[in-house]
Amino acid sequence: MQDANIKASFFFTGRFYRNPKLKSLVKRLRRQGNYLGSHSDEHLLYCDWMKRDSLLINYKKFVDDLTNSYVAMAHFGISKDDAKFFLPPYEWYNTSIVHWTKEEGLQLINFTPGTRSTADYTWPEMGKQYLSSDEIYKSIQKKAASENGLNGFILLIHIGTDQRRTDKFYHYLPGLINELVKSGYKFVRIDELL
Repeated sequence: MQDANIKASFFFTGRFYRNPKLKSLVKRLRRQGNYLGSHSDEHLLYCDWMKRDSLLINYKKFVDDLTNSYVAMAHFGISKDDAKFFLPPYEWYNTSIVHWTKEEGLQLINFTPGTRSTADYTWPEMGKQYLSSDEIYKSIQKKAASENGLNGFILLIHIGTDQRRTDKFYHYLPGLINELVKSGYKFVRIDELL
């Protein structure tokens, strides 16, 4: 991204921000002008996968977790005013979580469905859930070439994935960025898009 002069948006957990091994990466991403936001503190599952309207946490747990993530971000000079967009853990939420997020002065966001980019965390042993990076790349190409394309699209890609996934999608990013830029797409930070 830096070679292509592209600014992106990164949503990390508080655990990620507190990890001493990752501090230099966070500082570099911020120095380069990327947007840094919260993806919760402990990556809790907020609601049931099968019964989405059922909460697995209460309001206090939600607020405590969210607050802890911003405490971790404050060590990098990032405040709520700097990072008003919140990406919920697992990208899974319900109307209660949306309201609670708003009460905390933040706006919940999520990726735009339509590509399989979010499957970049999967690994072969997951069976049907696994998608190779080539399949993910092709799904993005297909969407980009469709009638509505990727205009206004929030494309979610994981910065880190399980060691069992040896086929890392982020290695495909230089080619994908080059291809999309040649097609006329412009990459912007989340706060420039919304």
